[in-house]
Amino acid sequence: DVQLVESGGGSAQAGGSLKLSCAASTYIFSGCRWGWFRQAPGKERELVSTISGDGTTTYADSVKGRFTISQGNPKTTLYLQMNGLKTEDTAMYYCAACGGERIASYVYWGQGTQVTVS
Repeated sequence: DVQLVESGGGSAQAGGSLKLSCAASTYIFSGCRWGWFRQAPGKERELVSTISGDGTTTYADSVKGRFTISQGNPKTTLYLQMNGLKTEDTAMYYCAACGGERIASYVYWGQGTQVTVS
């Protein structure tokens, strides 16, 4: 079974930075799309950023220019560099692998890591 484990969450002041990491327990097909998602209390889970097997990235409008998604080599680790944090970035952040356009299509999910911005 593939397990994804996130780390790097925590507390930060507005304007600060955090870097999230997500490690897979085993090899995942290199063509899979990976993504970061977040869910704030009382809100639906939303897409933050994705990276496809060919390196193509997407970002939610709310994080463009502030967050950067990247992968390690081999592609078993996913990162999210978050700069210019805002209070509205406070949420549980999840990484996921092997999905398409819909959040529900992702096959593998991590347990999440909390990010709190004050």
